Amino acid sequence: MTILGIDHVQIANEPGGEDKACRFYGELLGMEEVSKPESLAGRGGVWFKCGRQQIHCGVESNVASSRRHPALLTDDLDGLQRRLEGAGHPIRQEPELPGFRRFFSEDPFGNRLELLQRV
Repeated sequence: MTILGIDHVQIANEPGGEDKACRFYGELLGMEEVSKPESLAGRGGVWFKCGRQQIHCGVESNVASSRRHPALLTDDLDGLQRRLEGAGHPIRQEPELPGFRRFFSEDPFGNRLELLQRV
């Protein structure tokens, strides 16, 4: 038995927050929306392509703040930082990782996100 990789990561999305998720992940971060399977469509939420993986914004009544987070790899960290700052999202610098530049931000629901670029 071998784990082959990560297929998707689910993060919390408030009830009725699909439009906010589409603006943040789709328009601001440039991720393509993925159609949910018909069997899950009634649950709400929205899914996005993230390279070969996906981000699933699943509906939760209470989005709890946490240090847990997905780390999203980009080829333009500076441009992404400007876009997030321009849209009013917080930027937090943290110590660099060897081989990467990075910062942390939050989506509209308070989910922590790490954004990084290889150097």
